[in-house]
Amino acid sequence: MAARGPGCRGQATVEYVGALLLVAALLLALIAFAGLRPPGLGLARTVLNALVCAVDRDSCDGAAPPASAIEATYGAEIAALLADHVPDVFFERDDFVSLPVDFRRCRERSCADTIRGGPVHATQTGLRPVAFTHVVDCRDPGSAMDTTDCTGGEGNLYLQYWLYYPESLTHGLGRLGGFHEDDWESLQVRIGPDGEVAARASSHHGYNGSSGGLGSVASDTGLRPRSAWEPWSGALHVAAGSHAGTTTPAIGDSRGIHGDDILLVPAEPVAATSRDRFAVVPPWRKEVWNHPEAMGT
Repeated sequence: MAARGPGCRGQATVEYVGALLLVAALLLALIAFAGLRPPGLGLARTVLNALVCAVDRDSCDGAAPPASAIEATYGAEIAALLADHVPDVFFERDDFVSLPVDFRRCRERSCADTIRGGPVHATQTGLRPVAFTHVVDCRDPGSAMDTTDCTGGEGNLYLQYWLYYPESLTHGLGRLGGFHEDDWESLQVRIGPDGEVAARASSHHGYNGSSGGLGSVASDTGLRPRSAWEPWSGALHVAAGSHAGTTTPAIGDSRGIHGDDILLVPAEPVAATSRDRFAVVPPWRKEVWNHPEAMGT
């Protein structure tokens, strides 16, 4: 057999590539089960993909592997940040909860609810939890879109996770407690120029940090808005019925969704094409969509 010249490259055997893929899968599994919020999981996936390409370059040359919708919309850097900062979602104890779903597939509690406790991976009808993402990049305000208002947030990158629920009502008050069909709530993450990460959760007409309750009434009603940014914890607590949020779990939370089990869907293409009507204002018509430091929801 002729020797390879310096301009040739080797091709890994099927067995070797298979072994590498097995090791990669095991490594990802170990990372995923090491804790609720493994830092750098998106980066780990990127590294593993690079290892596979290094072994079998014929499978990578010519074109990159098909990108996810998130990567195709935002690019690899921001896609990795979105994956790393998607929250673990914890739910206040109740007989059931509605999970955040894709409104294009489900707008009824019958397809959004679950009665399962503990770790939750899907609704009772098998629908995967969904978060719609929106990114506002104020790192270079001069190059931001004309509709973007970076006032008070110059130099920051904002990652918004929007959660849709089929209805909202205050726990214990039934349809008398501010009931409305359709509900949009959010967790918003702010990454500063120095890498400092803060977050806030939407709550009725305002925002919460790590705590809500009576102390947040003025903000909830919109009478005394507050920015509510606090150090990012990697979590979102969802109140029963109303889905009002805080940025840390609460004692007694009975269910949770691991961030990796949440399907991320770019909201920008949805906003550009959606003709759906909602009982509340959808994310793309809210002030905070273009002005990420706005204090109203």
